[in-house]
Amino acid sequence: MSHKPLALTPALRLVDNAPLLLTLLLLLDSLHFIFGRLLLPYLPPAASSFYMFGVATVELVVFMATWDQIRLDLLRHHFWFFLGIGLLVGGSTFLTFLSVAYIDPGTASLLGKSAIVFGIGLGLLWLRERLTRFEVAGAVVAIGGMVIITFQPGDYLRLGSVIVLLSALLYAFHAALVKRYEAAMSVADFFLYRVAFTTGFLFLLTLSRGELIWPGGEAWLILLLAGTVNIVLSRGLYYVALRRLNLSFHSIILTLSPVAAVMWTLLLFGVVPTGQQLLGGAAVIAGVFTVTLGRARRRS
Repeated sequence: MSHKPLALTPALRLVDNAPLLLTLLLLLDSLHFIFGRLLLPYLPPAASSFYMFGVATVELVVFMATWDQIRLDLLRHHFWFFLGIGLLVGGSTFLTFLSVAYIDPGTASLLGKSAIVFGIGLGLLWLRERLTRFEVAGAVVAIGGMVIITFQPGDYLRLGSVIVLLSALLYAFHAALVKRYEAAMSVADFFLYRVAFTTGFLFLLTLSRGELIWPGGEAWLILLLAGTVNIVLSRGLYYVALRRLNLSFHSIILTLSPVAAVMWTLLLFGVVPTGQQLLGGAAVIAGVFTVTLGRARRRS
């Protein structure tokens, strides 16, 4: 079966502009915990995660079907791969949306960058990668920042931090799985099934928790925006940038997204992290930045 090439509209051509691509990616990447917090008064975390991914799945299916690009043979050949991706991304998303009930989105975003540190550990143990002393030092600094944020007075903050760390670990497993087993798929093919399988897992999770309720009008407006911006645009740009840009440079840029998330949190909710939380977050960002910079130097 032949497939028509996806036509490049003027909007899609913007991804060829690297500075604009990075600016958009940084801005959109910072909104994940913000959407979780916006949806919290309307829906339980599992339900809001499911409906958000459901919106994204419908949009992607319509877009791909329009261009005759849905490849069922890819689904048959890589079913277990996509199933694993769906479980990991779905679990991670549910936990991030759950965490903002206990911790503000800005602090959660700062702590969420620990996924890169977990990814380093998986790279060492599973992918047999090696670290220089410079990279080890960066990882230690980042771990110290995680400890500073997590171990503070107050059960709610501590619980929220642990939930974010668990979410980051699941997302790091997803990244390692993609890095090791992703075949020669196009971004669109991979992304469609990644989102669809995540939606399926979140549906079952929501059903099992007895939280499958129909959203109201205001909730649907936020869900439509979240599915489009937080999934289709944000993660789509993430994978496009990952393929078009240097991996280390890509990672370095994304370490800055929590700064934007803190600003969004202050603007929308009037909340700013405490001094201790900012200190821990700064250590996480500095450590991750050090590691990714070390990798960039080693590759060059």
